[in-house]
Amino acid sequence: MTTTGLTTTRGYQDLTRLMALMTGDEKHGPAATSTLDALWVLYDRVLRVTPETAGAPGRDRFLLSKGHGPMAYYAVLASKGFLDEELLTGFGSYASPLGHHPDRLLVPGAEIGSGSLGHGLPLAVGTTLGLRAQRLTRPRVWVLVGDAELDEGSNDEAIAYAGPAGLEQLHTLVIDNASATHRRPGGIASRFEAAGWSAETVDGRDHEALYAAFTAPHPGRPRAVVARVEPKNA
Repeated sequence: MTTTGLTTTRGYQDLTRLMALMTGDEKHGPAATSTLDALWVLYDRVLRVTPETAGAPGRDRFLLSKGHGPMAYYAVLASKGFLDEELLTGFGSYASPLGHHPDRLLVPGAEIGSGSLGHGLPLAVGTTLGLRAQRLTRPRVWVLVGDAELDEGSNDEAIAYAGPAGLEQLHTLVIDNASATHRRPGGIASRFEAAGWSAETVDGRDHEALYAAFTAPHPGRPRAVVARVEPKNA
């Protein structure tokens, strides 16, 4: 952590300390740690959004669909100045804005409230269509889902629609920790590719591989990045 004047900048090395501030029951530790590296690369190097532009029409949108175990998300938001570090110690308590699932009305920078799995990708499709209707072509929409979440039928419909619709602004990040009940023939990426998406599978702990996959061109097609991490029950 470095300080310049009144500005404090936190780096990746600070995330473990920030996550350790969040204690209590129902932490969903594996769910949180599985997303840590991908979230960091997105917020540190890819997303065009800051605390100052969080309400600007031209911002990138990030939708956390995999909302259980949000400690990594809160830690990254705190590291980037969206929320005060002091809030982390109250995680999950009655009076805290930082619940076991993020609430968009309480968490600065959160675009959606998450709870029931399977809603984030359809909401991201709708958000992309809304931007298109407003002729806002620069903002990108990112949604983070879990591999098991893809068992929900709502995602099948969103995937099947987005490809033929050519939703180039739409990006889906799938965290694959081998927790899905149903395995996909050919892997998760092939499911997106069959629906007309650009898709790639990478090591979910390799920051350079994640960055390259996040920023790869995909003209005329939505983009899916499958980030493989250690199995949840290993």
